[in-house]
Amino acid sequence: MAPTSPPGSGPTVLVDDRREVDATPVDLDALAELLAAVLAAEGATVEAECSLSLVDPDEIATLKSEHLDGDGAATDVLSFPIDGTDDPGDGQWMVGDVVLCPSVAVAQASEHAGTAADELALLIVHGGLHLSGWDHAEPNERTQMWARERALLTSLHGAPARDPWADEVDQ
Repeated sequence: MAPTSPPGSGPTVLVDDRREVDATPVDLDALAELLAAVLAAEGATVEAECSLSLVDPDEIATLKSEHLDGDGAATDVLSFPIDGTDDPGDGQWMVGDVVLCPSVAVAQASEHAGTAADELALLIVHGGLHLSGWDHAEPNERTQMWARERALLTSLHGAPARDPWADEVDQ
């Protein structure tokens, strides 16, 4: 893994592109910068680190099954919080890991955020918020997380081509 965010500019994002079959074009630097900006907005300082791994559908399905009692189907993004965004005060710390499957993201983009770039950005914001302690298991949590997600996505990336939260209202 190699850091992609400039030293001293915010949290360090270590990127690992482990894809072997997924040839979806991805701007790794832009995704890493967006993740660092989300973590900084949530209070992480320059001492914080996190990882961003891009994986194939079979790998993310395995991770989902092993860690989230998933059904074995591939998903778009998983987050694994470790230390969170609160500075423990003793130097470097690991906020957590975001695992992204670009091919799943791109496949759902037209029905969700509208474009591949918007969908990937949305998933990075979503994953970063989970690392920062946000959740959407309960309706009140979902409302708050989506509001924060929308605000960060719009300010750090721009408004998505399609409203990804519109179809989620009744869930």
